[in-house]
Amino acid sequence: MLVYLSSTPETPPAVSMERQAVKRAREAFLSGRTRPLEFRLQQLHALQKMIKEKETEISTALKQDINRSQYDTPLLELIGIENEIKLAIEKLKDWAAPRSVERSLFTLKDEVYIQPEPLGVVLIIGAWNYPWAVTLQPLVGAIAAGNAAVVKPSELSEFSSLLLRALLPRYLDKDLYPVVTGGVSETQQLLRLRFDHIFYTGSSTVGKLVMEGAARHLTPVTLELGGKSPCYIDKDCDIRVACRRITWGKFVNCGQTCIAPDYILCEPCIQGQVVECIRLTLLEFYGADPKSSPDYGRIINQRHFIRVLGLMEGYTPVIGGQSDASQRYIAPTVLKDVPPHSRLMQEEIFGPLLPIVTVSDMDDAIRFVNEREKPLALYIFCKDKKAVKRMIEETTSGGVTVNDVMMHYTLNSLPFGGVGQSGMGCYHGKHTFDRLSHQRACLIRSLGMEHVNLSRYPPQDRRRARRARMALRSPLIDMSKRTLIWAISATVIGFGLFVTLLVILLIAAGLNCTCWYYRGIYNYFW
Repeated sequence: MLVYLSSTPETPPAVSMERQAVKRAREAFLSGRTRPLEFRLQQLHALQKMIKEKETEISTALKQDINRSQYDTPLLELIGIENEIKLAIEKLKDWAAPRSVERSLFTLKDEVYIQPEPLGVVLIIGAWNYPWAVTLQPLVGAIAAGNAAVVKPSELSEFSSLLLRALLPRYLDKDLYPVVTGGVSETQQLLRLRFDHIFYTGSSTVGKLVMEGAARHLTPVTLELGGKSPCYIDKDCDIRVACRRITWGKFVNCGQTCIAPDYILCEPCIQGQVVECIRLTLLEFYGADPKSSPDYGRIINQRHFIRVLGLMEGYTPVIGGQSDASQRYIAPTVLKDVPPHSRLMQEEIFGPLLPIVTVSDMDDAIRFVNEREKPLALYIFCKDKKAVKRMIEETTSGGVTVNDVMMHYTLNSLPFGGVGQSGMGCYHGKHTFDRLSHQRACLIRSLGMEHVNLSRYPPQDRRRARRARMALRSPLIDMSKRTLIWAISATVIGFGLFVTLLVILLIAAGLNCTCWYYRGIYNYFW
C-alpha cells in the first residue's frame, strides 16, 4: 500500500529511472507514431501474442505470488485480457472514426463531428490481487486510443511484477510502454511527474493519495477502488444455489477480490440454512482440508495476514477460523450475528472472512446499504422481479449482479467502475477507449452562404434578433448518413408527387379550357 510521505512537492533526482521512463514515453508519443491505427493494431497483436506464448510463465509467477491454481489463471485473468484485445482489434476502426452529431439551423450545411484523439502519456498503477488483468486491461485501452503508457505493477506481487518488466519490452515498443518496478518510493516519484491521465486500481486510502498527486498537474484520474459489497439473500430464493455462487465469489483468490461479496444480509429465519449451505459448498469446493487444496489460495503477505486475522478478534467462527502464519493460510471463515457497527463491518475485509448480518426484511436491507458508503458492487438473490427492480432503484452501487456474483465484470460491453468512495470513472471495452481519449469537438464551415449569418451580426434590430432566436431555439437536426438518405429520398418522392399532381391539374384545366374554346367557336359560326 502506498504511503505518501509529504504533500509538499519535491524535485526528484534528475537521473531517476522514473523521470527517464516518462521522458522517453513523452518523446515517443510526440513523434506521432501512435497516431496511425496500423501501429496501434500491431501493438495489440503483439500483446495478444505475449499472453498466448507466456501463459505458463505467468501461471508460475502467480503460483509463487498468491498460490494461484494453474487452472484459475486463464479463467480469472488471461481470458479477460484476450477478450479485451480481440474486441479492440475488431472495433478499433469504428471507435476511432469521427462521430457525426446533430446540427442547428445555423450549422445545417457544416461538417460537425466528434473526433476521438489520444490524451498523451498515461500512468497505469496496477494492483497485486489480479496483477495481470487489472494492469493489462487498461493498457489495452491506452494502446487502442493511441496513448503512450507508463506501467507500474504492484511491488507486492513480486514475481508477476518482475516477469511483466521482462516481457513487455520484448513484445511492445519499449519507449512508448515502459515498465517501472519498485515500491512506495518509486510510485511517489512517478506521482510527482506530469501525466495526461492516471489509472489506479487499489484501496480507497491510496486512491486519495493518487488523486492528491494528480491534482498538482490537474491530471484527470480513473480510480478503481473497493469497498464493502453487500450481498442480500431473500428468504424465498433457492438458498442452496445462492450459497454456492456466493461461496465461489467470496473465497476465490482467498477472498482478495475487490468485487467479492463482503458480507451477507439475510433474515434471521434463514441464517442457519445459509451457514449450512456454505459449509456443504466449501466441502464440495475444497474438501475437508482447504489448506491442502490446490484450488485454494494464500494471503499476499504477512502484513495482510495479520490484518485479516485482527478483524476476527472477539468472534467465534461458525465455519473455519484456522490459520497458519508460515504459509499465510487462513481457512474459509464464516461468522454469524455480526453487529453492524463492529470493526469487521467498518473496513473492507479483502480476505476469506464472510460475516452475516441479519435484517428484518428487504426494506431493512435497503436502509442498511444506503446508510453506508456506496459499494463497488451489489448482489441480490431474489426470484421476485418487482422486488429486485425496487432494490436496484432504491440503492446505488458501481455495478449490480442479480442471482449471481461478479459476473458483470466479465462483460466488456458493461462499464466497470465505482461510485463515490468505491471509485470514479469506468473501463472495459469501448469504455476504456473513451476514458483514455479526448473527445474533440470539430465544426468545419465554408466561407460561402454569408447571408445565413447576418442575423447574428451587429447592428442588431428586432427582426435580426428574432431570426437569431428562432435559429438558436430550433430543435437539433440529426444529419447522420442514414437520416440524410431518408430525408433526401422523402424529399425526392414528395417533390415527384407534387409535380405529378400539378401536371394532372394542369392537364385537367387545359382540357376544360379547350372544351370551352371549341364550344365558343361553334356558337359563333352557327
